[in-house]
Amino acid sequence: MSAAVFPLARAALEAARDDGRTIAFWWRDDDARRPSEPLTRLLALRRAAGVPLALAVIPDGVEAGLAEALFGDDAVAVLLHGWRHANHAPKGQKRAEFGDHRPIGMMLDEAAAGRAALAELFPDRFLPAFVPPWNRIGEGFGARLAGAGVPGLSTFGRTASAEPHRLNTHLDLMNWREARGLTPAEADRLLAAEIDHRLDGGGAGEPIGLLSHHLQHDEAAWTLLGALLDFLARRSEIVWPPVPALFDLPLTGGTGEADARVEQSEKKC
Repeated sequence: MSAAVFPLARAALEAARDDGRTIAFWWRDDDARRPSEPLTRLLALRRAAGVPLALAVIPDGVEAGLAEALFGDDAVAVLLHGWRHANHAPKGQKRAEFGDHRPIGMMLDEAAAGRAALAELFPDRFLPAFVPPWNRIGEGFGARLAGAGVPGLSTFGRTASAEPHRLNTHLDLMNWREARGLTPAEADRLLAAEIDHRLDGGGAGEPIGLLSHHLQHDEAAWTLLGALLDFLARRSEIVWPPVPALFDLPLTGGTGEADARVEQSEKKC
């Protein structure tokens, strides 16, 4: 793509730079379960851009080879992506695995089982943050997620107010209705709107989240992702904080969990 791509977003970022402002970005990719050629391509783009990646992994059926594929890439954090990515919504309603359509206890058990599976497979890489399939979550279940050991939450869209351990995405690279990647012009318009929203005081400093789906990308989505990362990765007015810092949560096996285990042991004594 030419240097003139993303003109609206470029102008908004230049305005931020001229005003001495910085804007935080982060990147989440969904639906990982095993190594694949698309995953290899995704990780290559991450390394070339040098930005952190949050990989939302489906725990049921996850393969050990996925951990091997991520070995040595410390900038990739693993998030919990539901349980089986199975739709349980009644006929005629939008798809959801963790909407309030099933007993909350059953869903909490699945979240806890998923957490245990990913924490074991990805020690010191798993972040206890929940990514509901299709970005939909029931209020009753969401309010009790922390009880399953998963205090973090990530969906799609602007949040109404700042919530602890909540980090959403805002720019999905896919047009799902037409099953295609966005055009550069579509992405430019959406990205510029998110930047302007923050420059106007909206979002309470909420980082702008990119959302990709490596298994669903057509060539247009891959080209767009590469161009966006190239455009955003090294601008002085943009920062890419580590994913755990953005969620304000420790990775499994980190000091925070160790302290929690000690505290629990002391309570039992």
